Amino acid sequence: MNTKVITAHVPLPLAEKIDQMAARLERSRGWIVKQALAAWIDCEEEHRRLTMEALAEVDAGVVIDHQAVQTWANSLDADQPLPVPR
Repeated sequence: MNTKVITAHVPLPLAEKIDQMAARLERSRGWIVKQALAAWIDCEEEHRRLTMEALAEVDAGVVIDHQAVQTWANSLDADQPLPVPR
């Protein structure tokens, strides 16, 4: 697999945590950073996918009335909250 070196300045406390984790896991700093970056990218891609899906639903008119959501949210402190509006 081809690779590319990417340089980043990180705050010292974060760098120290990376070093500690690398030592604890007996892995390199590079491995720790690659794992963290891959997890963050996966999370951001999922966030974008869900956002685009939600926007498509809005465009299609698949929405829930604001007042229904507000009524449901207000019921969450009750002994028997209302079911989630659909």
